[in-house]
Amino acid sequence: MIMSHVTEGELSPVLRHNEPIKLIGMSQTMSQADYSIGELWRRFMPRRREIKNSLSKNLISMTLYDQAYFKKYDPARKFQKWAGMAVADLSVIPHDMETFKIPAGLYAVFHYRGLSTDKSVYQYIFGSWLPASGFILDNRPHFEVLGENYRNNDPDSEEEIWIPIEASPQTV
Repeated sequence: MIMSHVTEGELSPVLRHNEPIKLIGMSQTMSQADYSIGELWRRFMPRRREIKNSLSKNLISMTLYDQAYFKKYDPARKFQKWAGMAVADLSVIPHDMETFKIPAGLYAVFHYRGLSTDKSVYQYIFGSWLPASGFILDNRPHFEVLGENYRNNDPDSEEEIWIPIEASPQTV
């Protein structure tokens, strides 16, 4: 099934509280108007095997937004994008790679199947699911886990989309 237009019945999250995640990878600043994600992954993928203490073969695509990013959409607003892997420890860092610790917290985890270029999944999450959920965005990293069923530019590709959330002040 290709999810070209995601609806509520097709995509329901699982709520998960994650422990801190140690990440080794590469990062690049970009915007939606100058989205250079392919360049970042082309730099990272040939070198991913240099990460010796990875916890799995899963790849992590992480995004760091500033606190005001979602207040008013601006396609030129910059954010930091990461390509990396979760690791057991940060004792061995390959040359020209960086580290990041994703803090513990509550996430809405969406299992998504479809093209990674299909933005309707995010339109659904932020435009429909989140406003009706009783949660608000938390100011922590957003990330996708690209596991064994991830296939770049394939309509049968699968990934997990992790959205940081916290209880809405109205529901507390």
